[in-house]
Amino acid sequence: MSVGTAVSVNVGAAEPAMGKDVRSTGILKKPVSAPVQVRAPGPKRTGLHSGVVGDHIGDTKNHGGDDQAVYAYAVEDYAWWAAELGRELPPGLFGENLTTAGLDLLGGVIGEKWEFGSGLVLQVTFGRIPCITFQNRMGEPRWVKRFAAANRTGAYLRVLTPGSLVPGDRITVAERPAHGLTLTEAFRIYMFDQSRLARLLDAPELSPALLAEVRERLG
Repeated sequence: MSVGTAVSVNVGAAEPAMGKDVRSTGILKKPVSAPVQVRAPGPKRTGLHSGVVGDHIGDTKNHGGDDQAVYAYAVEDYAWWAAELGRELPPGLFGENLTTAGLDLLGGVIGEKWEFGSGLVLQVTFGRIPCITFQNRMGEPRWVKRFAAANRTGAYLRVLTPGSLVPGDRITVAERPAHGLTLTEAFRIYMFDQSRLARLLDAPELSPALLAEVRERLG
């Protein structure tokens, strides 16, 4: 299985909102040098919101909760975007808690399990759907549509075994479901290909809310 590295662990404090009708945002994440505790945060609206202790989430309707407990983005995808945008993109800029190296997030499978040297175990649930806060953070025109179209979404993860995110830690993809539904395939179907929605039902590791939405859309 694949082995990667946690090159940066990033935590966001509460800052004034950036374009949404909420009071605050935690998108302005900064790298930390010490280990950060991670645990399942509970329900999106009523739980602890972020799975990362000390990390703020302002829009609790659309972000956080057990199925979006941790957000990861790969340095390899940052490099692609840096070439596209013609500027440096430091870890944490996209609002991710975990910046990885050595893991192919484009080919990551829904439900695959990441085991960390610290004992933490996370499970891939879906890609990131961009929002206006992200667009305003980037200062790039049409960023929401551009990010979605590129389908380099990063990975949301749920917490299977609590532990610590440790900068420099080893990440092992220890288990990968046989259904083979990747982050890129799932995101493309959900966003752009209504005709293939039933394919998403092959992955029970998707969030219950998303699976319920797919069943409703299928009628």
